[in-house]
Amino acid sequence: MRASDAMSRPVHAVGPDDPIEQAAAMLIGYEVTAAPVLDSYGRIVGIVSEGDLLRHRVPTDPTLHMRRHADGTDADRPHTVRDVMTSKVVTTPPEADLADVAATMLDRDVRSVPVVDDDELVGIVSRRDIVRSMVRTDAVLQADAQHRLDEYAGSPRWTVTVHRAEATVTGTFRDEVERQIATVLTRTVPGICAAHVPA
Repeated sequence: MRASDAMSRPVHAVGPDDPIEQAAAMLIGYEVTAAPVLDSYGRIVGIVSEGDLLRHRVPTDPTLHMRRHADGTDADRPHTVRDVMTSKVVTTPPEADLADVAATMLDRDVRSVPVVDDDELVGIVSRRDIVRSMVRTDAVLQADAQHRLDEYAGSPRWTVTVHRAEATVTGTFRDEVERQIATVLTRTVPGICAAHVPA
């Protein structure tokens, strides 16, 4: 399974000069844990997560509120996304193996990875997306695979059965090319780990 199979889109992004309150409201409103930070050209310049917002908005110094600037704002308190974002962003291409993306998340201790294709942001993969793709039931996988095959063939020429995420495709095939097409189409279903076409 590839990153593009599990990624979420559209991607909800923020700008570096957006107020952090706006970023927090966006994360809460869309129920996402992180958002890419894009410059005016649409390039990723950072990522801001719930952790970044909490880390910088909950003061470690309990007397911080007693010190204020001339304009009445708290001293040393961040105000824009640029002030709190992580600038070293871990990204992945759409064709990356999802298992490799998961391993990178664990190794780098990140919860979301933007998916970038030729410098263009095309999606984002979160830990939740990966878990969701892993826990699809056999019945859901079977229905998804059957739909793809019926759509390709134009009629229900082939039948898919799925057991423990392994699919078997039966029916009449004109030639070896059709067998390969049925196998490949079935394997593109997120969550199916193997596909077989009996001889």
